[in-house]
Amino acid sequence: MVIALDAMGGEQAPDMVVNGASIALLRFPQAEFLFYGVESRIRPLLDKLPKLAEHAVIHHTDEFVTDDAKPSVALRGARRSSMRLAIDAVAAGEADCVVSAGNTGALMAMAKFVLKMIPGIDRPAIASFMPTLRSESVMLDLGANIGCDSENLVQFALLGDVFARTVLGVTQPVVGLLNVGSEDMKGNDAVRGAALRLRGPGAPVRFHGFIEGDDIAQGTVDVVVTDGFTGNIALKTIEGTAKLYSSFLRAAFRNSLMARLGYLFANRALGKLRNRMDPRRYNGAVFLGIQGICVKSHGSTDALGFANAIGVACDMEQNGFLDKLHEEIQQMSALPDAADKTAASGARP
Repeated sequence: MVIALDAMGGEQAPDMVVNGASIALLRFPQAEFLFYGVESRIRPLLDKLPKLAEHAVIHHTDEFVTDDAKPSVALRGARRSSMRLAIDAVAAGEADCVVSAGNTGALMAMAKFVLKMIPGIDRPAIASFMPTLRSESVMLDLGANIGCDSENLVQFALLGDVFARTVLGVTQPVVGLLNVGSEDMKGNDAVRGAALRLRGPGAPVRFHGFIEGDDIAQGTVDVVVTDGFTGNIALKTIEGTAKLYSSFLRAAFRNSLMARLGYLFANRALGKLRNRMDPRRYNGAVFLGIQGICVKSHGSTDALGFANAIGVACDMEQNGFLDKLHEEIQQMSALPDAADKTAASGARP
């Protein structure tokens, strides 16, 4: 299993990338890494990690995509960048997957252009997973598509279903459409049309129905499907709430001497809470729908977070994500169109 790494992407690159690969190698000893970046900066780091060096090859380039680069400019002018060369390695069959902590828009544009879309999928979706009261769930789209029609949402449901099975290990994922209410008449035409198809006979996913915002943290479903506009707002709201809660908790324990003593007694339990909520555990957003495995790490993560992003890519490759997705797309193509189902039911489109 060969992983192409954009060694220059991320705030702490290339140190974070190299050290993250070293951590990932412990879980995936069969992995081989292709580092794309400035060799004079990568080589000294590998020299300190002889075990990793045995599984690594450096491909030198002086170019890299900056965080503030416009996707269109990067796509046209950064063809020799570390990000582009790592993606090219997947397209050429030299690597099985690519991981980068660089510019999200540029990575999406390059991956879509170089790797192309999977036949049967119209748009790529950004997916990631998060903790819930039950276990973990995946949500998509998280910002790639501001507006979506019913067909896009049905495709996202399929993408999320296969992701949940291959990465989260859920045998029969339950899929829900994020909406402003759980009743059938709620929502816009896109979500109602998608629900009609997903409720139909022969649908390739287990469809729960509509869910609301509070269902995300409850873990009501394994896969949360929405458009990129709503999904990105929901994700940032969840992240902000988690930071707010952490801030309030720290302030409460600093409030008095008794509170500080209470912290000492609760330290072990709080440690478990920190580990459960550690965003590094859930690092690694995936561009679903393209013909290749491309994982986007958070740009400000550390080595452990980047190692987990590599782990997401490896899990998808090991569990045959792309092969399973192709099989499911064939089943989905046999489903009647949402407009036809609406007409047949006599409902308003």
